Amino acid sequence: MTIATPHQPASPSLGNNFGVMVGDYLTLTKPRVISLIIFCAFIGMLLAPSDNLTFWRVIAATVGIGLVSAAAAAFNCLVELKIDQTMARTRGRPTARGAISAAAALGWSSVLGGLGMLILFVWVNTLTALLTLATFLGYAVIYTLFLKPRTPQNIVIGGLSGAMPPALGWAAMTNSVPAEAWVLVLIIFIWTPPHFWALALYRTKEYAAAGVPMLPVTHGPEFTRLHVFLYTILLTAVTLMPFIIGMSGWVYLFAALILDAIFLVYAWKVWRRYSDLIAKKTFLFSITYLSLLFAVLLVDHYIPYVK
Repeated sequence: MTIATPHQPASPSLGNNFGVMVGDYLTLTKPRVISLIIFCAFIGMLLAPSDNLTFWRVIAATVGIGLVSAAAAAFNCLVELKIDQTMARTRGRPTARGAISAAAALGWSSVLGGLGMLILFVWVNTLTALLTLATFLGYAVIYTLFLKPRTPQNIVIGGLSGAMPPALGWAAMTNSVPAEAWVLVLIIFIWTPPHFWALALYRTKEYAAAGVPMLPVTHGPEFTRLHVFLYTILLTAVTLMPFIIGMSGWVYLFAALILDAIFLVYAWKVWRRYSDLIAKKTFLFSITYLSLLFAVLLVDHYIPYVK
């Protein structure tokens, strides 16, 4: 134990330093984002009709997909270092405040990505590994390096990589990606713009200061607010597809309509009764919305087995 004196301030213990360092490296992987990615991939695994749905295969696929996703998040923090330093939402990230060097972040990303790819290639299947690698490149390279700093449609075009987890989970169990898996991808793809633009609306000044051409920066808040509402209408239509193609039953349809109605109310308020508080509530609800929508789809799928 170190005791502080007027001449010698107390030094943090080695254990505290190690704990802080571990926390910083975990923060670099954006755990909350990764947890949603893993959840969506897990839904894809459990919805896929397959004899390969075994405990260890699910564990291997979950860990592999999670590690590669964490690698992409760490690489994103490295590439967006200067942007992160200018935004209140991100300036606390370890790379932005200098707690983790660029070389260390690159090394951490490489280790996570390499280990994740190894697990997917060896214990899952080649298709899942290649799709996961393509998702990594789509997010970390195409979206982060090329789309985000150049076009206000960055989140629309780049949203495909973020929408891939259900297809990755499905491929892990069946070694294929049929139409049902792409329906799940489409739901997340259409969900992404209203989700992210709600955030961008109440962070517009920060994005403008960072030089990021988000839609409210380039086209104004009114244009963005309208598109939040329009995309939410489109999302409502897309979420009906699992029922229309026979992928789900009435339980999912009923729950989806309720969730869609709530999201539409939020989106309408963003369009017609805007305030930063409403935009923030819409952003937060959108996360709950997607989680509940997929959870109910899973419950609906297994109801016959429960009965």
